[in-house]
Amino acid sequence: MYRESVPERHRPMLNLQRPMLNFDEQRFLSIQSGAVGMAAEMHDVIGKVLDRGVTEVCFAGAGGAGILMLPAVELLARRSSIRVSREIPAELMLSDTRHVSEQTLIVLPSLSGTTSETIEILEWAKRRGATVLSLTGHADTPVAEGADFNFTNFAEDDTSSESFYLQSLLLALAVLDQRDELDGYGDLITELEGVPELLLEVKRAFEPEARGVASRIAAEPWHIITGAGAVWPEAWYYGMCILEEMQWIRTRPVHASDFFHGTLELVEQGVSVITMKGEDSARPLVDRVERFVAQHTDKLLSFDTAELAQGQLSHRARGLVSPVLLATVLERVDAHLEVITDHPLTTRRYYRRVEY
Repeated sequence: MYRESVPERHRPMLNLQRPMLNFDEQRFLSIQSGAVGMAAEMHDVIGKVLDRGVTEVCFAGAGGAGILMLPAVELLARRSSIRVSREIPAELMLSDTRHVSEQTLIVLPSLSGTTSETIEILEWAKRRGATVLSLTGHADTPVAEGADFNFTNFAEDDTSSESFYLQSLLLALAVLDQRDELDGYGDLITELEGVPELLLEVKRAFEPEARGVASRIAAEPWHIITGAGAVWPEAWYYGMCILEEMQWIRTRPVHASDFFHGTLELVEQGVSVITMKGEDSARPLVDRVERFVAQHTDKLLSFDTAELAQGQLSHRARGLVSPVLLATVLERVDAHLEVITDHPLTTRRYYRRVEY
């Protein structure tokens, strides 16, 4: 699943007997099954939304929740003729934008349902006549109750990444199918229904290696983190929201293509570089980074979805769920990381603790 520096990559042996650290398997399965179980209702709701004359889908989540929407944004941008955008809520409301109107679907993810920027953008979008669809982890909240359509799937920080990735993927697939821009929709949904059990298997297989990887991450003062395609958002999210926010570890997330437009000059012996590789057309961009980095530092850590759950998904499905696979493995790293650093993932100095 991962490799360090130049040595040959190795695959973890499946170990179904070893318990996972601080992990409730049934809780995880219930949450992720809840996410994929939204497929039929999501398809129906998207049909109703498009019938309203919607010609644009705008994803406007704040912070990490917004980043987790990016694979769906990219999928629609590449495969559909519908206009799609990803906006930063605070910036969108300060701009004199003209494109948000009665023909816009605004998608708002918020785990808590109480994120201040998300509440504000919801009210702003409604004043402009846009249709608002929210994805939340709690039902009795302003973001859930204020939207035209709401999908609530209970989750918490340690399970929200996979849940949001899956929900937004279902939304994007529903848009494509409702617009007759996707073949094999039913087959894809059938595969996605089996993903929760698959993710659990992946976690079990990686558990024996998780502490070693966490120790590597904890030992370094900072990390360059890179990826491309559908897994670039996970690289960005992991650096900003997990290592920085939840562990106070400095990172430099950079897209694999942009790596060669500045960040490469920071690489030297002793500098930690973490690469994340998916299974879509952008994979060669990360290969290029790895070839360069291996020549200039002895600290390369690579996470590769191609070595996870081999033979259990179609090639098309694997490309779509690559960020989900990475997120589920990295959650196991996080569980060990907070023990090694004696820094619970819930500990904050400023976020939601002080005014800013």
